[in-house]
Amino acid sequence: MFSLIRLVPPIRSVRWTCLQLLVFLTIGAAVLWARNVQGQSESAGSGAVNSTPGEVLLEPSTFRSIAVRWPILGDANKNAQVTVRFRRADEKSWHEGYPLFRPLPERMSVDNRVSGGWLFAGSVVELKPGQDYVVELTLSDTDGVTTGEPSSTEVTKEITVATRPEPGEAKELRQLFVVPRNSEVNNAGDGSSDQPFNGLKAAENSAEPGDLFILRPGLYRVPGFKITRSGETERPIVYRGQEGAVLDGGGGEVLVNVNRTSHRWFEGLVFQNADRLLSADYARDLLVRRNRFNFSQYGVTSRWASYTESQNNAVLDNVFQGITKWPRSKGIEETYAVELTGSGHVIAHNLFRNVGDAVHNGERGRMSASDVYGNEIVTCTDDGIETDYSDTNVRVFRNRITNCYAGISGQPVHGGPVYVFRNVIYNTQYAPFKLHNDTSGLLLFHNTSVRAGIPLNIQPGRETVSNVVTRNNIFVGTRSPALRSTGHMIETDFDSDGFAWGIGAGDFAVWNNKRYRSLEDAKRSKRLYRKRGAVSLYSHRTFKDGFLPPKSFKSEYKASVNLPQLRPKSQAADRGEVLPNFNDGFAGKAPDLGCCEEGQSLPRYGPRPEN
Repeated sequence: MFSLIRLVPPIRSVRWTCLQLLVFLTIGAAVLWARNVQGQSESAGSGAVNSTPGEVLLEPSTFRSIAVRWPILGDANKNAQVTVRFRRADEKSWHEGYPLFRPLPERMSVDNRVSGGWLFAGSVVELKPGQDYVVELTLSDTDGVTTGEPSSTEVTKEITVATRPEPGEAKELRQLFVVPRNSEVNNAGDGSSDQPFNGLKAAENSAEPGDLFILRPGLYRVPGFKITRSGETERPIVYRGQEGAVLDGGGGEVLVNVNRTSHRWFEGLVFQNADRLLSADYARDLLVRRNRFNFSQYGVTSRWASYTESQNNAVLDNVFQGITKWPRSKGIEETYAVELTGSGHVIAHNLFRNVGDAVHNGERGRMSASDVYGNEIVTCTDDGIETDYSDTNVRVFRNRITNCYAGISGQPVHGGPVYVFRNVIYNTQYAPFKLHNDTSGLLLFHNTSVRAGIPLNIQPGRETVSNVVTRNNIFVGTRSPALRSTGHMIETDFDSDGFAWGIGAGDFAVWNNKRYRSLEDAKRSKRLYRKRGAVSLYSHRTFKDGFLPPKSFKSEYKASVNLPQLRPKSQAADRGEVLPNFNDGFAGKAPDLGCCEEGQSLPRYGPRPEN
């Protein structure tokens, strides 16, 4: 440090000496004060190795998942961790959860970064709808945890949070009837069974919370139909179609516009003949259930929304029929079935056919704390499911994807975690997972991919792939290398996956411009599959019913051939790593690799029976 004496001129008088001394003392006091403030700041900031917890932040719950964010100051040496336990509120026994995830701050959205610390985030998954749960989070740090109490190395916080109930039949609603508008009938109707509303506009003009509009069969020509009225909690406004009720947009830009409304339900209708069939920008608590969307460009779209601007929308048990043809030959086709932004959304048990993206999430908004599960996706000329531009706690699970350019995309994920687990992907033209645009924060657990070509092909060019974790996946292909990446793989953790790439097919991996001849070479390098290692499989010894790679991606397959069940005594049996909450209840000595435990039936893909 430079000398403070040099800041003042030589002593010439007693008066000047007093002034000099005063200046010296003032500057010295300022320096000591600054040092003290800086020291206090570093003790809870980026320079501190101990951890100081902030308040636990609850994310919107879905029917089957709950999620938290926990900002932690300090922990500069990154050795803190947050373990999770959970139980139903009416139970006494605890279940172990998967630890909270630490996103990389430089890859996160700016508004989610923690100045001087870290954000820990994570989900508890596959829960029961409409239940109260107790979640216990324990932050531990061997360097100390500062809470204002006596110093310790851990702190536990307990929170009670409920999953949302899946919407059932709306009760105690005023029942009204609607018929297609007849211009020759002057009477607008009163909504009674004998005098139904003459057209949807007449019905909407009388709509109040708690109204159930029954749309009788017929063609409702309503291009640009704008809905402005909202329902209420427990009192939605419902449009329910009887069989043969069709909404037609006349070839216009938008068929139904429900932007900025809440608690609107659409059930049992056919939407057709408009660029955007159901526009729901900034909508909340929207339910779209058991409809059919015949679309050429967009089905259900909710764009532009940030975290709180659109929440708790549900798209359930619908059929989306597009116009694309297999294989992809026109490049990216912007024909998207469902596009939701915001948080707390559920896209579940839908059937998607002949689309560009079944679930799209582009740059027109971000998604957090949402679920995509149980969907049957057949023939996509781009991505089956996109998690692009997601922030935290997006969950994609138990979907079946057949004939897609790419199965599931994360280009990019902004820090994560995005959980992708127990999906099956068959016959991709490009790759099972698309990890582009400097993506960061995906956790790929227990997925099964079977395709022609390289089993796991990661081609982000010169971009980075960071903070990605894989466990217990099966990747089956027909040629080497089994794993290839053209990007810069940074702070990734690939382990305990199974690969089949043909008998005597050649090298195992090309990773960060280095070639690994075998699984053993990769493990010895301490860079790739360095703990438990990868598992070598043969496809004909892995699955039952002749589930083998296609000879060429150009063939189009029915979903009914996408049967990823393991054969008895499969090579993939008992080869997985225990992942709390993601493979509880496994049979045998250890979890099986892939999406399905041996002996278990496949989950329900696509629309569920009505009763």
